[in-house]
Amino acid sequence: MMPSRAFLLFGTDEREPEARRIEVGRLSADLVGGNLRKIRFAGREVLRAISFLVRDRDWGTCEAQIEGLNVEEGASGTRIRYTARFKAPDGAALDCRAAIELGPDGLLFDARFTPKRDFETARAGFAVLHPIVGLAGRPVEVEHSDGSIEKSVFPDLIEPWQPFKDIAAITHEVLPGVKAECRMIGDVFEMEDQRNWTDGSYKTYVRPLALPWPYVLEAGETVRQSVRLTFRETGAIVKEAEAPAEISLSVRRDAGSLPAIGIGLRPDAAGEDLRNVRLLTRLGARHLICHFDPDAGHGAAALSHFRHMAEASACAVTLEYFVPCKRALADEFGEIADMVRKSGLELASIAVSPSVDRQSTPPGSAWPECPPLEEVYAAAQVAFPGVPLGGGMFSYFTELNRKRVPAERLAYVSHCTNPIVHAADDLSVMQTFEALGDVTRSVRAIFGRKPYRIGPSTIAMRQNPYGSATKDNAFGKRIAMANRDPRHNALFGAAWTLAYAATVAGAEPEVLTLSTLAGPFGLLAGAGEPAEAGRPRPLFHVLRWLAQLSDGERIAVDTSAPDRVLGLGAAVGGTTTLLLANLTPDLQTVTLPESGGQRLTVLDEAWLREGAKEPEARAHAGASIVLSGYAVARIVTA
Repeated sequence: MMPSRAFLLFGTDEREPEARRIEVGRLSADLVGGNLRKIRFAGREVLRAISFLVRDRDWGTCEAQIEGLNVEEGASGTRIRYTARFKAPDGAALDCRAAIELGPDGLLFDARFTPKRDFETARAGFAVLHPIVGLAGRPVEVEHSDGSIEKSVFPDLIEPWQPFKDIAAITHEVLPGVKAECRMIGDVFEMEDQRNWTDGSYKTYVRPLALPWPYVLEAGETVRQSVRLTFRETGAIVKEAEAPAEISLSVRRDAGSLPAIGIGLRPDAAGEDLRNVRLLTRLGARHLICHFDPDAGHGAAALSHFRHMAEASACAVTLEYFVPCKRALADEFGEIADMVRKSGLELASIAVSPSVDRQSTPPGSAWPECPPLEEVYAAAQVAFPGVPLGGGMFSYFTELNRKRVPAERLAYVSHCTNPIVHAADDLSVMQTFEALGDVTRSVRAIFGRKPYRIGPSTIAMRQNPYGSATKDNAFGKRIAMANRDPRHNALFGAAWTLAYAATVAGAEPEVLTLSTLAGPFGLLAGAGEPAEAGRPRPLFHVLRWLAQLSDGERIAVDTSAPDRVLGLGAAVGGTTTLLLANLTPDLQTVTLPESGGQRLTVLDEAWLREGAKEPEARAHAGASIVLSGYAVARIVTA
């Protein structure tokens, strides 16, 4: 049976909720799953989303079962009504009656929700997302519950804590001559800088994080909240021009260096790792990032496995050591150093972080007991003299931003990211690149030119700093905080991987790790995937192309539509290579900066349908290329 286009693109036939465009005068919005997205006025994005969301006790998203959706469109506006039921993992249900009204001058989103029985939740209520692009560093007025007005700016560098609290309304300029006021009613709201988690938004949400969570909504008690968006015109309005359909590129040579490619190893995949160790040489990986957690039972066998993998691949080894911090640091580090010595494993570097720091410490929470990081780093250097020491967070930039490590003793700083902490729909995942560049810019602002490593970072979540566990995803859906994600296996994953590398390139990380070797975060396809079982997944080829460019001079690639196409390049041995990724499911036409004498290789639907064999280059003399949905292209010019 021929696989569907959706399966080749996303690794799953699951459909996302369909979007219905609502237009009232100059106001437009997409109705998706009962919530509003892409809220625009005169062509400019005003809000990324207004959503009514329910989280379970571990911050997982409870899916809404919507019934009775009714949309009435009239001359003066549009009215939307529906009911939604949210179910927690323990079976508790919360029912919501929602009403949305859209008119030419704004909209109102009202929700009344009642649990059938006591409902345990980390958060239930509205979330309002302001976009990052065009707003970072721009003026904003925040009205507080006492009526006072705070004049400030949207954060430019990423704020570790809430930039604004006790919010009644937020007002900002949308276009010259137009201001938008977003007013929130029914509870206490505050804002967090969601770029911490690579979300492309500032999020204003209900219920301060300083209050205890999870908390209980009592059976039969109805809560009402609403969000009102209104526009104030102060001058003549010029509608924003639509972006040209064809995308142009601008390139800048000698833009620095590109990172070496790392691959993660996990002890729980040792057997599959050993069977496929030759893939590391084929890939051109230079670093193995070896996960070692004594609290998970890792010991001498894991270190022996890492040694075998290093010897077979000739890769440098970084040991990623979660320090238990349960006994004297000298004893804990002495034991791991003795095990490493007895295993014969040679370390190129060791990265250390207290085990408790893998869990997030939200605003208002007490920091867990932990020795000062200066003492942790000193103990590591005594146990591993002469071995370069890395530090930072094995979780995400959020935790590094909130607990900024003393970098004086470190050879490098590191962190990971994950794009499905808050939302797992395709658009939100690709919009994380709007924030990822600000993550690396913020790291550089904090740590200067300190050597910098990123990863392992993958679409699927390898650990959950915000709850007791990641979410199981046996049926291959789009689930926030999931430990498996079908898109990793498909063209979407290949495009995401290249876009990630392109976005962080300007920060010049020395090592970039975007995959493990085996398992759900890995390079090899399993049964029932777009690529044949045992063949490399599409992202393998992207990582190999990136590895081939590691020694070259970086070429910065800017596109006229970075929300649709991203790229990077390098000059190596007299040839110029550009790598481009389509971040959308639609065809994108890209004008090349030069034509003639080119060799073009494309990972796309046709290539997958033909068996995902070794991709072949073909001559290309045109001035442009057409990329199908989530396709990745390599253009080599001699």
